[in-house]
Amino acid sequence: MTEPDFSDLAAQHSLGDDPVPEPVAERAHGRPVELVWRNDLGGLTFRIDDEFVKWNPRRTGVDLELERVRLEWLTGRHPAPRVLGCGQDEDAQWLITESLPGESAVGDKWRARRPEAIRAIATGLRAIHSVPIENFSSAWVSEVWVGRTPESIGPRPPVHDVVLVHGDACAPNTLISPEGEWTGNVDFGDLAVGDRWADLAVASLSLDWNFGEGHQDELFDAYGIEPDEQRIRYYRALWHLES
Repeated sequence: MTEPDFSDLAAQHSLGDDPVPEPVAERAHGRPVELVWRNDLGGLTFRIDDEFVKWNPRRTGVDLELERVRLEWLTGRHPAPRVLGCGQDEDAQWLITESLPGESAVGDKWRARRPEAIRAIATGLRAIHSVPIENFSSAWVSEVWVGRTPESIGPRPPVHDVVLVHGDACAPNTLISPEGEWTGNVDFGDLAVGDRWADLAVASLSLDWNFGEGHQDELFDAYGIEPDEQRIRYYRALWHLES
């Protein structure tokens, strides 16, 4: 068993020599701006008081409009950020949302309280998978990785129970209260309907990166499900290929 290397995490919370993007500075209007996350593609997320601003360069190929429409659909259905505004120019898109109670289920604090964090992650996934999907647009499914079926990884296992799927169920996208209770979820750009294992396969894998190896069964136990190795393999392969 190997432990993950957390030494590079600081770079994901630093702008280095890069300036705050102009649309973010304009939104702040003199208020303090805090970078809370830099993703691997160069997208930045900032906090301004009780707001978050996602700023995404067009070169990443990520379309924040997909997340905006999904967040608006989720309003009143699941604890998710409320959209406050959005915009775009020739270089980037940005999405402004209201903050939710709680903090991300990762970092030193939650590594020290791993069982609570994993239970909260499982609780959030069960809540997402329980949201009624009758009014979810079928056209949205093909827009994201969950709905794709590349021949290179073989046929999709039959889906016997179609549910709402978060689509990016990595541990940091769960929010937890100081008491260790689940409070909500973030990052819904890949929201879709499909097999719950699309989330469970990715969420369990992300535990290795955020808590170290050896804890995946804790998530399945907390969720209340037996591991399905066929679906775990399929949806991890699909996620790596298409997300």
